Amino acid sequence: MTLNMLTRALAGACAVLAMNAAQALDARFEDKDGDLLADVPADPAKWIDPATLVFAYTPVEDPAVYAKVWDDFLKHMEKVTGKKVQFFPVQSNAAQLEAMRAGRLHVAGFNTGSNPLAVNCAGFRPFAMMASLDNRYGYEMEIITYPGSGIAKVEDIRGKKLAFTSETSNSGYKAPSALLRQEFSMEAGKDYEPVFSGKHDNSILGVANKDYPAAAIANSVKQRMQSRNVVKPEQLEVIYTSQTFPTTGYGVVYNLKPELAEKIQQAFFTYDWEGSELAKEFNSSEPPQEKFMPITYKEHWEVVRAIDAAMGVRYDCK
Repeated sequence: MTLNMLTRALAGACAVLAMNAAQALDARFEDKDGDLLADVPADPAKWIDPATLVFAYTPVEDPAVYAKVWDDFLKHMEKVTGKKVQFFPVQSNAAQLEAMRAGRLHVAGFNTGSNPLAVNCAGFRPFAMMASLDNRYGYEMEIITYPGSGIAKVEDIRGKKLAFTSETSNSGYKAPSALLRQEFSMEAGKDYEPVFSGKHDNSILGVANKDYPAAAIANSVKQRMQSRNVVKPEQLEVIYTSQTFPTTGYGVVYNLKPELAEKIQQAFFTYDWEGSELAKEFNSSEPPQEKFMPITYKEHWEVVRAIDAAMGVRYDCK
């Protein structure tokens, strides 16, 4: 059973998960309109209107690089919202989730696998995703190795180490784990040794430097690293490529003042990518990421929720 077949077979499980979304949401949230997101509070007294908006991009190897990449966009957001905007360099998915849950993070890009946790535990309301001008989007999970590793196909990982990123990552853990279990009858800890690098960048560099014999990664990250000459194509070999998944989802915390939340959305959809640092960084992906397109969590993250259902993932908030 391929990963494509697996996600189709789990459509029913995903539907059940969607029907039970109210139970998946943390007890402090409501979802009266059935969009699977925490509703904006009806009581204006519960809205927040911070003097400084805090923005965080999904954790990367060198947050300082991405502070520069996002700088012009955040200045645009300042003009549109009339607020100061601060870049918050998070070091892990868990830190990013906790920051929003604690009220310290207002606008964010959560990676594919973290979106359900952010939605259900932190009140994240995603509304945008990077896409090409003709609305193509997403990335594939790849299992990579290095030349001469002795690994030519997925089955060759048996008895060896496989690097994942973190347990909240879709392509860095959940999707490959489901694939290995369903298609190859390989269980972590029994048939191969799982190790966790923390980030896609670390996994890719680890394979390129022969620290890990194989790793499960998002190929969009690999493409950007190759475009910056951080790793060279000849250092890596791809032994498996999945179906296409949605990429990082951008949105706001649920209890922002509605007028402010609308202005933040406006900032995303009116930003001019031409010649920007965002364009320089993200146009190298395939498909190229050239704009922000509107999305809904209910539709675009259905396949991710299906994989979570297959993995027995619960969106319990600790």
